[in-house]
Amino acid sequence: MSDLGTLDWQPAADHPDLLAEPVRAVVADVPARVAPIDPALADTAAFCAEYDVPPTASANCVVVLGRRAGQETYAAVLVLATHRADVNGIIRKHLGVRKISFAATEDAVSRTGMEYGGITPLGLPPDWPVLVDTAVAQAGPVVIGSGIRGSKLLVDGAELEKLPTATVIDLAQA
Repeated sequence: MSDLGTLDWQPAADHPDLLAEPVRAVVADVPARVAPIDPALADTAAFCAEYDVPPTASANCVVVLGRRAGQETYAAVLVLATHRADVNGIIRKHLGVRKISFAATEDAVSRTGMEYGGITPLGLPPDWPVLVDTAVAQAGPVVIGSGIRGSKLLVDGAELEKLPTATVIDLAQA
């Protein structure tokens, strides 16, 4: 896998200090590289500009909460930074929920064990669906969160469809 941007990418399994605890537990199962970043630059636009990573090679992970008949369903949604997830249409229908919204920040952080702005599809609760947009799976190397704001992971998008609860689907609007 080729490196992206100006970061010093290293094998993620060799740098557990750069990963949130839930990510550490699973990173050995996914070929990933990690690089430290300035936590103040973790948000996508600032990160891409500072570290010379094209937005087309950066993927955002958001946590959604769907409800139907008193049941709650949490899911992670992964789309390229250049796209917007169709939460109220495609994602709501795919999850079979009546109402859906982005999970509250505090809720997402407490349920994932990760920092806001660093949430990643790796290491999420085992019953959560992980919805990976087709464009992410086909993108080749992509930068995703590491569970903390102080680093990023580099993985091949095709590896993300191998996650135990992952489904690849057209989720985004350009």
